[in-house]
Amino acid sequence: MRIFYRLANSSTALIRVDKGKSKTVRASTFVDQLKLRVIGGKGGDGCVAFTKHFAKEYAGPDGGNGGNGGHVIFQPTKEISSLANIPSIVRADNGEPGKADNCDGKNASPTIIRVPEGTLIRNSEDRKLIIDLIESPFLAARGGLGGKGNKFFTTAVNQSPMICEYGSRGEIMNYFLEMAVIAHVGLVGYPNAGKSTLLSALTRARPKVASYPFTTLKPNVGIIPFDDFSQIRVADIPGLIEGAWRNKGLGHEFLRHIQRCVCLIYIIDLTWDPEKQLQALKNELNMYDPTLTEKPSIVVGNKIDLEDAQMNSNNFRTDLNISGKHSVNLKALISLVKDFYDESKEKTSNILL
Repeated sequence: MRIFYRLANSSTALIRVDKGKSKTVRASTFVDQLKLRVIGGKGGDGCVAFTKHFAKEYAGPDGGNGGNGGHVIFQPTKEISSLANIPSIVRADNGEPGKADNCDGKNASPTIIRVPEGTLIRNSEDRKLIIDLIESPFLAARGGLGGKGNKFFTTAVNQSPMICEYGSRGEIMNYFLEMAVIAHVGLVGYPNAGKSTLLSALTRARPKVASYPFTTLKPNVGIIPFDDFSQIRVADIPGLIEGAWRNKGLGHEFLRHIQRCVCLIYIIDLTWDPEKQLQALKNELNMYDPTLTEKPSIVVGNKIDLEDAQMNSNNFRTDLNISGKHSVNLKALISLVKDFYDESKEKTSNILL
C-alpha cells in the first residue's frame, strides 16, 4: 500500500509512509576531497627488423611502429556519489611495441575514472579551478606517442636503417578533486535543529538521528520522486555554527555543498530564539558567498509539536511550521519545494536538473 501526497500542481509525491526502513547498519565511507596523481601510458617502442624471403637476402626493413599509450580520462556520472573508490595514483596502460613484418603495436585503451557529477578539478599546488565536471569528460593525462620502427626511417640514401624510436612517456599530472553535492534543495540550520529527522521523513534516506548536536558529519542526500517522473534531491547539510564562514570548525567543508542548490530551506528550531537563528544563518551564508542569500529560500519552523515552540511561533514569522518527527505539514512543505523546483528548472544553469 502507498499513500500519495497530491500537490496543488497535480503532481503526486510518491512517499511510502507505511513501509519501515531497514535497520541494517552499513559501513559508509564518504570522501569529498582527494589529491591524486594521474600518469598517462608510455608509448610502445619501435622495432628494428628486416624482411627475410627465400632467395632475396636484402628484402628491406619491416620494423613496425609502437602503439600509443593510454590516456587518463575523468568521466562524470550520476551513478556514484563519493570519491572513496578512486585510488590516489592512477596509471594508464602502455602501448604495445612494434614487431617485425610491418606489424604496428596496439594502442592502449584509455583509463576511465568515474567521478560524481559536479566534481571540481583543481591544480594540486595552488588549488586553482581547472574545470567543473558537469557533463563532458576531462582529459587528465595524455598517453605517450608510440615510437617509429626502422621502416619509417627508410630513405633513398639509407635503404637499411638500423634505428628506431623509443615510445615517449605519458604525462604526469597532479590534481585536487573536490566534490560539491548536487541537490535541488539544501537544508540549512543550527546543529540539532531537526534537519536529519526531516530528511528521513521526506525521503528514504537514513541519516543518523540523535538527541545531541553534530550527529551529521557529512552531507546526506535523499530523493523525493513524483509521478511525472521528476525527482527532487534534498541535501541535509551538517549544522552550521557562528564563524563557519571563517572556516571555524568545518565551516568551508559544509558551506561549499550548498552552492549548487536551487532552493534553500532554513530549518529553525522554534524552542529557542528563532529570530537569532535565522539572522545568524543568513549572515554566515552571506559572509561566505553573497550569492547564497539571493537563492530562493523557505523559512521553516520545526518542532512545532513542543510547547515552547508553539509560544515562540507566535512572535516569529515563517513560511511554514512543521514537525519532522510527527510528520506535521509535510504535504505543504513538499508543495512549496515542488513549486520552487518547477520555477527554477528553466532559469537555473548551475545545477543539473
